[in-house]
Amino acid sequence: MSDRISILIVDDHEVVRLGLKALFDSYEHLEVVGEAANASDAIEKALSLKPDVVIMDVRMPDISGIEACREIRSQDRDIKVIMLTSYADDEAVMASLMAGAEGYVLKKIWSGDLIKAIETVYRGGKLLDEKQVEQLKKQLNQTDPPELKELTEQEKKVLALIAEAKTNKEIAQCLYISEKTVRNYVSSIFRKLNLTNRSQAAVLAQRLNFKRD
Repeated sequence: MSDRISILIVDDHEVVRLGLKALFDSYEHLEVVGEAANASDAIEKALSLKPDVVIMDVRMPDISGIEACREIRSQDRDIKVIMLTSYADDEAVMASLMAGAEGYVLKKIWSGDLIKAIETVYRGGKLLDEKQVEQLKKQLNQTDPPELKELTEQEKKVLALIAEAKTNKEIAQCLYISEKTVRNYVSSIFRKLNLTNRSQAAVLAQRLNFKRD
């Protein structure tokens, strides 16, 4: 491959970042242009450095890699994102794809396969084909959706905003309420719908085509 592929590495573990950088530096056609240890820094660096590909950890200490992916892709569609995680999770896969990621790989992936994945998305390909995506959607839809009637009208508005990857601060601004009140609503939504994180809430809302009025 003659073109050099610029890469931004995003992971909150320094050892992982160092290992990935050492791997990529061993390939002449790959160039690491930056690193980030959290999602907020990842968004800022991605939009300023304009890498060809971002290798994004799903779970990070501030906001999730999925939300960071959505923000990056919404502002620059030319930047490709590959989600990287330690755990296989169908809901996280779907949330990643809906956020605009080109694919999703496990950290236990062989180094050569990771390089091929980067080359694939750089050329405009996807790591999951349409058949696999449809299969994932069917698997997720096999479970009856929770009863949204348990949510109050305000909680429904909060859920719709979560689906748009809004932060608590942004939700508070949209609804003209405090961040503390938003946190209370989010906790109540998770409890009523038996959810554990914002990605699950976003996937559920997308699956039900649940949108803000």
